[in-house]
Amino acid sequence: MTAFPSLKLRLGLIAYSLFWWALLPAVLIYLWQRGRRDPDYSAHLAERFGIYGATPNGAVWVHAVSLGEMRSATPLIRALLDRGETVITTHFTPAGRREANREFAPEIHAGRLRALWVPFEYGFAYRRFLRAFTPKYGLVMEIEIWPRMIMACRAHGTPLFMCNAQYPQKSYEKDAGGLRAELLRGFAGGFVKSEDQRTRFAAAGMPNLHVTGELRFDQPIPQAHLAAADLLRGSLRKGRPAITLTSVVEGEDALYIDMIRACRNTFFIYVPRAPERFDEVAGMLADAGLRFARRSDMLDGDLRLTGDAPEIDVLLGDSMGEMYFYLGLCDRAIVGGGFVTKGAHNIIEPLALKKPVIVGPHIWTIAYPATEAIAAGVCTHVQTAKALQQVVQEPPAITDAQISRFYADHAGGVVRTLAAIDRAVGG
Repeated sequence: MTAFPSLKLRLGLIAYSLFWWALLPAVLIYLWQRGRRDPDYSAHLAERFGIYGATPNGAVWVHAVSLGEMRSATPLIRALLDRGETVITTHFTPAGRREANREFAPEIHAGRLRALWVPFEYGFAYRRFLRAFTPKYGLVMEIEIWPRMIMACRAHGTPLFMCNAQYPQKSYEKDAGGLRAELLRGFAGGFVKSEDQRTRFAAAGMPNLHVTGELRFDQPIPQAHLAAADLLRGSLRKGRPAITLTSVVEGEDALYIDMIRACRNTFFIYVPRAPERFDEVAGMLADAGLRFARRSDMLDGDLRLTGDAPEIDVLLGDSMGEMYFYLGLCDRAIVGGGFVTKGAHNIIEPLALKKPVIVGPHIWTIAYPATEAIAAGVCTHVQTAKALQQVVQEPPAITDAQISRFYADHAGGVVRTLAAIDRAVGG
């Protein structure tokens, strides 16, 4: 194997650095514009350049770019804290940072965890970050490949691992032989979801690979959300079967709205993936003549009705961080993303509540565990809008016991990951 980094990669890194310097004004404008709608975007700006106050040394660093990655990291972070570690989490979006602040508020107050913005992709920013915190090692959740992060950790001597990692087939094929694939060799190792993933990462040249499974199977379930759903289920559903559409993305709305109009005897909970789409989806539901209400209009902060239960066919889930509440209202779930080529999203949260799952044709993004869930009979893979409507109207018989067996077979990722970390870093 050729030396790392290759001359081609070194030249690419120079061009990449120049690009980021040229991009800086646009990045600052972007943060200012997003900050007008969400003030958290423009808060703590100094952190994005590696400037901090007092800092704990020798912490474990977990990079969870946004909400989904932070949720997958939560059970592992809990286990690290239980082992006596101090933890630093870094994020790119406010959703990820807010989740860290919410989930670990007592630990933050006690000085055992600190949530920060990840530095921008400048060498000096990462050097400041690494000097300030001197992390024992870093864990990058899922598949985040940031060149300056990788190279700065190598230069500083900080072991950087990809964690809960997957390399989707399309990305693997696209990256083959390119600079992005070469950057994987810059990691100290990887804790990957399945044997297929290990094969792909190994072919790309990533060293020190360990199959640890999917951490989301171990993530905590907020019981308060389930209790709130229990109180509202009857008054909203009024005896009807219910379907929750989770993480619906742009390009799928027309298909799902047509399905809702055709299935008038079913109650639907419609949850867009991105908050900036809440108003747009509300307009689509109104234009379709559907009786709907927004969560923000009918429920308070504790998920209690602010008035009488409305006569509706669709609850629009216009909030973040309440997916278990929305899933608690339903009998089964349709996971969004599968009817566009970008691919479907997480199926594990519905299965955690013993809710059978339906996915569209494009599941390459969640090949593990979707392929296994389909084989186990707890996930229905439909190819067309007509097939989707048929499954909603005539759902297959799937038992709680089937889902429980599947879930138990795939849990335990936290324990396996901790053991792999110990082996990888010599702890």
